[in-house]
Amino acid sequence: MVDATNTRPIEDEVVRDFRTAMSYGQYLNLEQLLGAQQPVSEPEHHDELLFIIQHQAAELWLKLVLHELRTACEHLAGDRLQPALKGLARVKHIQHTLTEQWSVLATLTPTEFVQFRGFLGRSSGFQSYQYRAVEFVLGNKNAEMLEVFRHDERAHALLSGLLGRPSIYDEFLRHLSRCGYPVPAPLLTRDVSRAHTYAPELVPVFRQIYESAEENWAAYEACEELVDLEENFQFWRFRHLKTVERTIGFKRGTGGSSGVPFLRDALDLTFFPELYAVRTEITR
Repeated sequence: MVDATNTRPIEDEVVRDFRTAMSYGQYLNLEQLLGAQQPVSEPEHHDELLFIIQHQAAELWLKLVLHELRTACEHLAGDRLQPALKGLARVKHIQHTLTEQWSVLATLTPTEFVQFRGFLGRSSGFQSYQYRAVEFVLGNKNAEMLEVFRHDERAHALLSGLLGRPSIYDEFLRHLSRCGYPVPAPLLTRDVSRAHTYAPELVPVFRQIYESAEENWAAYEACEELVDLEENFQFWRFRHLKTVERTIGFKRGTGGSSGVPFLRDALDLTFFPELYAVRTEITR
């Protein structure tokens, strides 16, 4: 029989009194979280809320990505490969969410964005210190980037610390060496404050792993997880590029970059070049 009121009664056991119990909103600190969207356009433009929430949501996901990647580095340093891969699997799901999120911002038309873009001043996604931190952990180190965050003590300290720490690729190569793989010694003692560059002498190590996958399954699986990670990152970069191109064309970025050309150059950056190069060498 259909309930004529079209309502669902609240069960007696459902908690109603939160004078002494912690509520959902208190646990998540929703008052502060939902109060953090402060449009600056005058008069306030309807679509600025979308722009703010899009970027704030991305920063929350980046916080979790950074958390998982740093923990994965610790696991690799302790030769705990499986927990490290578990963390990378979670990161891959977050990357899919971050990439798909661009489709929401793409609903912001050029006509709508131009009406409040000027109010952003010099602020730009280029200044996302969490994004730069993720790049540092993945291995795209650039000491020049620290100058952008000189004004922010917390961001500068985070990036300075990560600049001097091994990337996840450094930790993986060290793990492989401890497992008996002939990783070239210079790669194990290199200056980790600099971006890793292509080392052809590393390719035979990965060729051994790939051509004898059954005997090297743990390392083989880890290599493919890292390739997934980089591929997803490139998908995110490309979707970012196309969303910017769709929204502002070839205008300069608010932070001073060339805009679309600057984003396109990032597509040439790679974290794990030997894991791609080895594919040309595999013969069986």
